Amino acid sequence: MRRKTYLSRRNFLASSAATLAAPALAQETFDPDTTEVERDLSKVVRRNISSFRALDWQPYFASLKKGAILVDIDSRALHYWQADGQYHLYPSSVPLTEDLTRRGRTSVIRKVEGPSWAPTPAMKVRNPEWPDFVGPGPDNPLGTHALYLGWKYYRIHGTHDTRKIGRRSSNGCIGLYNEHIAQLFGMAKVGTQVLLI
Repeated sequence: MRRKTYLSRRNFLASSAATLAAPALAQETFDPDTTEVERDLSKVVRRNISSFRALDWQPYFASLKKGAILVDIDSRALHYWQADGQYHLYPSSVPLTEDLTRRGRTSVIRKVEGPSWAPTPAMKVRNPEWPDFVGPGPDNPLGTHALYLGWKYYRIHGTHDTRKIGRRSSNGCIGLYNEHIAQLFGMAKVGTQVLLI
């Protein structure tokens, strides 16, 4: 008899805790003036893990000459196939909004280790307080390595702010953990095909 009382009290405490937590969860509503980056990053964030899965290259590319990069904006993942077919999958950050997102085909046109950064004219309009230039180092938003794409201002790069990975947090670029961009940088070539979907 005592055991039943213990279990029911335990169930009561568990359900009470869930009930008390519900209002806090309900308070996080969408605010069009707020981005994911501006929210409290110490809170638990539900990520799009369910669609983070391996893909086959053949539906997307005619061949793997010079390798192939596919970035899936919705699942926030970068897929890379080497010319010999070896496959790599990396979590990524993606653009904050759809109007900052570019989709389609391009290629890697330049590779830079220790990149410098300057905001685009559109970024300066949105964020006039940002510096005009940041050299290589821990304050650089491009992290340790950058792959420059055929589209002006678009890059696949690292980040020193690891909270951004798995989120909509960029101004158009695709971000990776610094250790992942270092791996990709070592494998990808100038001319590697890139597809953003």
